[in-house]
Amino acid sequence: EIPFPNTLIPLSSGAAVTWAHHAIPAGKEQQAVHASVATVSLAPVSTGFQGMEYHQAPLTIPDGIYGSTFSSATGFHGFHVIIGTISSIICGIRQYLGHLTKEHHVGFEAAAWYRHFVDVVRSFPFVPIYW
Repeated sequence: EIPFPNTLIPLSSGAAVTWAHHAIPAGKEQQAVHASVATVSLAPVSTGFQGMEYHQAPLTIPDGIYGSTFSSATGFHGFHVIIGTISSIICGIRQYLGHLTKEHHVGFEAAAWYRHFVDVVRSFPFVPIYW
């Protein structure tokens, strides 16, 4: 029950990043700030769902290859979510302070691409692990 919403939440966060990514070059600073807040707000929700999933999962690392694979894949992904969240927080603060303009927002571009990469990688283990 948890894996599907925990896949939709990061994808929703990715949609918010895309919203900000389009707002910045268009000069819509307020929209970009709102989109950044939405992006960062979804991260703890996803992390909470992941914690619930670990708690409810009937397997652990010592349970063999399936438990090790599950723990490694989801843990490695979680690490990258944390990195993406930190970079999104930094970009959101910089956006709020007016450091990112439609001409100068390379750091945000890199953070947005990283977030999308993490979202795509999340979709790869979904089928083999959860189905």
